[in-house]
Amino acid sequence: CLSGKALIKIAEREFELGPYDAIYIPRDSQVELKTENQTDVAEFSAEVEHGYPLQFVSYETVSKDPSLRFLTGGAGNTRDLNILIGKNVQAGRLLIGFTFSEPGNWTSWPPHEHAKMLEEMYVYFAMPEPAYGIQLVYNNTQYPELLTVVRDGDAVLMPSGYHPNVSVPGHRIGFLWAMAAHREVADRQFGVVNVQPAFQQGASGLEAARK
Repeated sequence: CLSGKALIKIAEREFELGPYDAIYIPRDSQVELKTENQTDVAEFSAEVEHGYPLQFVSYETVSKDPSLRFLTGGAGNTRDLNILIGKNVQAGRLLIGFTFSEPGNWTSWPPHEHAKMLEEMYVYFAMPEPAYGIQLVYNNTQYPELLTVVRDGDAVLMPSGYHPNVSVPGHRIGFLWAMAAHREVADRQFGVVNVQPAFQQGASGLEAARK
């Protein structure tokens, strides 16, 4: 849930979703979603062979776990990283969370990729006008697959390649990220990345999630 509140009913169980709460819904489930006011809810899915349990994730709980919510990066690339559906949830392929940069900072830095294990998409949010960012996707900086302006509500698919982005000065970039593992369970690992060789002097910035 990105904003507002929603009541969700699954298999006779009801949950109230507030901002940044998440829920993992098992395959073949019937879902009823109700809202009384304007609410923004994002849904991601990935086919799985096996079944996994229904799990509600409170953002209050996530925010208190230093391996699920942490500040990372350094000068020019500081961001607030939040893992909603990660090691805290039993799932087959999905990893989901969101990131907010500091104003004018880079995220997904140093540039990294994980194409052998995970494909990914970003959905940008909490970026009111005039905020915007620049998103890159590339394997070679000389010939980028994507170099585009991104604004609130945009989405970018990243099946492969390094994928850093940057916000304009005075504004942050915010995005919901969702990854799907190629191999069910085996490839569902957050923070296992290949850093672009030219920027391998430092850590990936994702180490806290592996603790």
